[in-house]
Amino acid sequence: MSIWQSVRIAGRALRVNKLRSALTMLGIIIGVSAVIAMVGVGSGAQARVAEQIQSLGSNLIIVLSGSTNSAGVRLGMGSQLTISEDDATAIAREVSSVQAAAGSVRGNAQGIKKVPFTVIGLLSRKGQNSWGQDQDDIILVPLSTAKKKVLGVSQANARAVNSISVKVRPGEDMAEAEDQIRVLLRQRHRLQPFQDDDFWLRNLSEILQTQEESSRVMTYLLAAIASVSLLVGGIGIMNIMLVSVTERTREIGLRMAVGARRRHILLQFLIEAVTLSLIGGIMGIALGVAGSEAISYFAEWRTLVAPESIVLAFGFAAAIGIFFGFYPARKASRLDPIEALRYE
Repeated sequence: MSIWQSVRIAGRALRVNKLRSALTMLGIIIGVSAVIAMVGVGSGAQARVAEQIQSLGSNLIIVLSGSTNSAGVRLGMGSQLTISEDDATAIAREVSSVQAAAGSVRGNAQGIKKVPFTVIGLLSRKGQNSWGQDQDDIILVPLSTAKKKVLGVSQANARAVNSISVKVRPGEDMAEAEDQIRVLLRQRHRLQPFQDDDFWLRNLSEILQTQEESSRVMTYLLAAIASVSLLVGGIGIMNIMLVSVTERTREIGLRMAVGARRRHILLQFLIEAVTLSLIGGIMGIALGVAGSEAISYFAEWRTLVAPESIVLAFGFAAAIGIFFGFYPARKASRLDPIEALRYE
């Protein structure tokens, strides 16, 4: 008996019990669609983080003000203005691996305090940065103008800044650049070896890489949770195939009596299980892609269904059919023909 004949016999057996076959496939459909949708959500989060890395630049170091000790308590980032424009100038001039450095100040300004400004350009949409701050509702003005006209910075703090953005030259070692900046600022601030830094250094590429790793872990976790339903669907296939073997015992005995080999019986029932699983997998992929698009549309959460995840889900569905269908098929092939013909 050829494989094609086994496929035809398996297809005919599935068509005889359409409702049971449909209910059996339901578990695979739900499992595959859940995996596709959840992986799409996780992949969308990873893609968003990757876009942030590209938009911010992987060679950017942020120097943040504030970390002095007060009454034995170490103050947090931005709590005191401990860095200045002069520090930014020194970093750009004395650290060889640095391409540029510029200070910035932040503050709340209601209507920019009625100070007239001329809009000279618009920034492209970027969304939230790595700290969750919306970058699309900010206004950039010259540093000196912001201090004098908008924030009302006193003369004593005229040179102070909240942060310094440092752009490292392409190809330079980021860790080495951080060390050089730290040494320079400690010298400029006259800090003793036993004193803590009065500033913070943040490497954006490391922060965003950590976020990307977290997104990847979330993707794996969501896929693992969704895979549970796929395993339940596989157990359903095994259960139905065992019932089918019991119901068709006389048919199996008759086929063996007229010359069917054990491998033919094994192949027939294995093909039935794999067919159920593959059809369910195809329908599950379609449902999962549609569900992923629905999540993106209604929840306004970016999703990304990669071709690799579709191929993986389809292959996993086939593997489920083979794994959970092998035992019932093996049981059918090992029936004794005489006992099978006498089965009522």
